[in-house]
Amino acid sequence: MHYDINFKLNKVDSQQYKNLKVPEKDWALNEAKDIFIKSIAEPRIPNHLGFEMNQRTIDDIRTIVVNGKELIPTINDTEYQVALPSDYMFYLSAEAIISREGCKDKKIRLTPIQHDDLAEEDSFYQSSFEWGDVNMRFFSGGIKVFTDGTFTVKKVLLNYIREHAYMHNAQDFLPTGSYKLPSGVLLTGRQDCELPKHTHGEIVDIAVLILSGNLDMPNYQLKQAKLTLNQLN
Repeated sequence: MHYDINFKLNKVDSQQYKNLKVPEKDWALNEAKDIFIKSIAEPRIPNHLGFEMNQRTIDDIRTIVVNGKELIPTINDTEYQVALPSDYMFYLSAEAIISREGCKDKKIRLTPIQHDDLAEEDSFYQSSFEWGDVNMRFFSGGIKVFTDGTFTVKKVLLNYIREHAYMHNAQDFLPTGSYKLPSGVLLTGRQDCELPKHTHGEIVDIAVLILSGNLDMPNYQLKQAKLTLNQLN
């Protein structure tokens, strides 16, 4: 991907922008990777992209989708709470294993509700073991799962998109073969892109677009047009 950046950023045979350092290329690639994942996973504005809109977008980020992550809740009155995994990025769906004395355990789909919803005060929409409806709500500590007091929540099974590891090529940053992030984390060796190979070219195109804008390059619009074409095809 570094080689691809060099090729796409520089004018042919000119090496005009050859002085970009390894950490700078890594930064651009990670910015590009985050933009790419967000555009597929959870676009704020509806567009032709979006996770599970079609098989192409599913395949684009399938390697960072986690299915059925088991979370054990703690209880607080009629609320059960679970902390989100440390690598959590975007929510997809969730199920819960619920139990009531004298009944067989049930595996049910959790229904996300908003903070201004009165679902738990409404007898038609509140959590119910009989109807297999259980509400959940996100909060600062993770997820709250509600009950009507007649059943317990044994575990939550979370489906989500996880964070991608920070890509880097620290081993080629001379003379040390390592460098530190602003957070103080020391990077050594190499961390490749975790997304499928067919996405790498588009991620590099986004990185080159970012760098072209920062360097005020004259062919910025051309690179932007190419990126748009990649997203449409």
